[in-house]
Amino acid sequence: MHVITDTDALAKTCRQFAAHDFVTVDTEFLREQTFWPQLCLVQLAGPGIEVIVDPLAPKLSLDPLWELMADNSVVKVFHAGRQDVEIVWARAGIIPTPLFDSQIAAMVCGFGDSISYSNLVKKITGDDIDKSSRFTDWSRRPLSEKQLVYALGDVTHLRDIYSHLKSQIEQSDRMRWLDEEMATLTDPRTYETHPDEAWKRLKLRVKNRRSLAILMELAAWRERLAQSQDVPRGRIMRDDALYDIANQAPTAIEQLGELRSLSDGFWRSARAREIVEAVKAGLARDTKTVPPLRQGQPLSAEATATVELLKVLLKASAARHGVAPRLIADSSDLERIAAEQEADVAALKGWRRSLFGEDALALKRGELALTLVDGEVGVHRLPAKQPPAE
Repeated sequence: MHVITDTDALAKTCRQFAAHDFVTVDTEFLREQTFWPQLCLVQLAGPGIEVIVDPLAPKLSLDPLWELMADNSVVKVFHAGRQDVEIVWARAGIIPTPLFDSQIAAMVCGFGDSISYSNLVKKITGDDIDKSSRFTDWSRRPLSEKQLVYALGDVTHLRDIYSHLKSQIEQSDRMRWLDEEMATLTDPRTYETHPDEAWKRLKLRVKNRRSLAILMELAAWRERLAQSQDVPRGRIMRDDALYDIANQAPTAIEQLGELRSLSDGFWRSARAREIVEAVKAGLARDTKTVPPLRQGQPLSAEATATVELLKVLLKASAARHGVAPRLIADSSDLERIAAEQEADVAALKGWRRSLFGEDALALKRGELALTLVDGEVGVHRLPAKQPPAE
């Protein structure tokens, strides 16, 4: 097993990879105890070459690897690569481009929603992957031969998967579809962590805009602290405690002692003063500048029925075109299409509109019928409704 532990060997290997048109990439990392992921292994494979890089080796600089990731002549192939790309962005400030994600490509090719790597390997190559080393602590050294073999398997099979999916996508003329999906993965904004936007990942269990304004300040405070101390957000404060504070709006540290979500004596800590300041900052916000709360109003009976029909149409359209339904639309998209005149959702844009969106709008207008024949859903256009005579 070839494990690279010094910079010269890495530079030589990366030059070999750069001579080919693609390289498959995977990483092993830990982040249970940190805010930023701790990179523990990098696996690389290309035509006739496969290696493991040990980022924890004391004499190793990863600069040659980052140069390879930035080489526009080499396609970087990942499977479900968002977290891998996030690591490269966090460590080197670059996005691996051009990029090919085999999980998304498999959805374009009709392999189902978010297919796992092992299942995709089985379907395309017929091989079974030994998962016994899946939960390895990749930061421990030395790693066993079995663990290294398992890690390398995440990129060796990926060579065949890439070749198969790329050929299928090109034959079906769907490369443009894939490029649209890759645009999100290659956008640096996908990986930027701005404290002022930290509230957007929360479930917003708050009562009103005033509470939301406080929650926004609390989430930003927690995010800044977690990043600066490199610890998980929950180590600073749990989400439930943020919701409780936002709803109760304590403006004195003594009031924090009355909240059941906080430990006894917390109000005496230095963080208690910081929390009260965040609450006050939230109360000082103009609520008109705070986004309106989406309370999850129930859909009307008519819209609910429309959603059910749209689900059937979505499955039929996905099956007819050989693409995963979730790649076209999710349940939130369907609800908005049903409830709004012209919803601003991806399903009504680009290639998705031609595959599904136009039919979805026609269904709403009563210009499309669904039939069931021998267990298969049929889609039939009806004459456009004529406006009533004056």
